[in-house]
Amino acid sequence: MELRQLEHFVAVAEEQHFTRAAERLAVSQSGLSASVRALEHELRTPLFSRTTRSVRLTEAGQALLTEAERTLAGARAARDAVDAVRGLLRGTLTLGVEQCVAGVSTARLLAAFHREHPHMEIRLRQEGTSSLLDGVAGGRLDLAFAATVSPPEWRGDLVPLAREPMVVLCSPGHRFAEEGARVVWDNLRGESFIDFHPDWGPRRAADEAFAEAGVRRTVALEVSDVHSLLELVHEGLGIAVVPHHFSRKQEAGGLVAVDVAGAHRPVYESVVVLPPSRAMSPGAKALMTLVREAPLR
Repeated sequence: MELRQLEHFVAVAEEQHFTRAAERLAVSQSGLSASVRALEHELRTPLFSRTTRSVRLTEAGQALLTEAERTLAGARAARDAVDAVRGLLRGTLTLGVEQCVAGVSTARLLAAFHREHPHMEIRLRQEGTSSLLDGVAGGRLDLAFAATVSPPEWRGDLVPLAREPMVVLCSPGHRFAEEGARVVWDNLRGESFIDFHPDWGPRRAADEAFAEAGVRRTVALEVSDVHSLLELVHEGLGIAVVPHHFSRKQEAGGLVAVDVAGAHRPVYESVVVLPPSRAMSPGAKALMTLVREAPLR
């Protein structure tokens, strides 16, 4: 079994298509297919279920994918470590980030990193917190900026970035906007909510707070980006419980931010998710040096 074969296998698994995987790897489709077949022959089992329209992992393929990703990540880390000793920072830094995470400017951070380490390739993936945790655990991500991670969820290091209250965001015509700057939990019963998918940090924080307060709620509209959420609130289609910094966005102009009074106030926390220190790549270590610099926070 060769690293090249594992790279081919992982590419097909991620693309779910041999042609796209071959284009991504800049190899011929016939060569890619032959490489995967040789791997299947060596392992004595099919890794993909192939039809004329789709390519899906078999149970054996699913088992191999996790280990293949870890093996490739380890090989990359080994090469990067040797380069670092030679005074060179090369290879790939793969960063995961949740949308609009507080406490760091991702664009400014990556721009500074690129200026200092121009030979490093940067890859950025935007996902929900649960997916980011899986990515760092599986070695697909060197580190991630995530939100609302509880210690039992993660055995590696968590570096705090920001902590802030969450607020109820509503349109000017909503009764909460007219009643004042605060709302109690009981008044939230029966409201229609707009929120992110359950994997996103703000949704996780809001769900946890409502559960602790003993208030059931209905999330009528689920979105995957901040701008859509703000537009729906503008149109009066529901209210949203969001991190306070969302209310300061330009797109939130005209909306009213209302505090939640009493116990169990929802709180949003953002963190850097790191693998165990022994598994950190040189690129991740270099990025963390910049993360700790105040101008990029």
